[in-house]
Amino acid sequence: QVELVESGGGLVQVGGSLRLSCAASQSTLSGYWMGWFRQAPGKEREFVGRISWRPGVLDYADSVRGRFTISRDNSKNTVYLQMNSLKREDTAVYYCARDRIMWRDRTVGRSEADFGSWGQGTQVTVSS
Repeated sequence: QVELVESGGGLVQVGGSLRLSCAASQSTLSGYWMGWFRQAPGKEREFVGRISWRPGVLDYADSVRGRFTISRDNSKNTVYLQMNSLKREDTAVYYCARDRIMWRDRTVGRSEADFGSWGQGTQVTVSS
């Protein structure tokens, strides 16, 4: 069973940047799609983006496209979420998640149900 631990959250001003990390232990991230989700107070958890095990295959929610970038370093068993030009509405707990299926040939869905392992989340607060 993989253990995922997010880090890098914190308080940042509007327009600022943060980089979140998601480190895995007990199991590998190689060969899996990885996703980032977030949950704002009083709202449901929502999809932020996903990165394939195939190099260069990524996808983002419309709300973050052009501002957020997902990357991975399989040698470090870590996935990253670089967040630039942060807005107040980006305030949320951010979660990383690993696909249920290794070497999934098709694109993993954007639903929480498509991901089988989750981290505990890291808080990001954007203030004006």
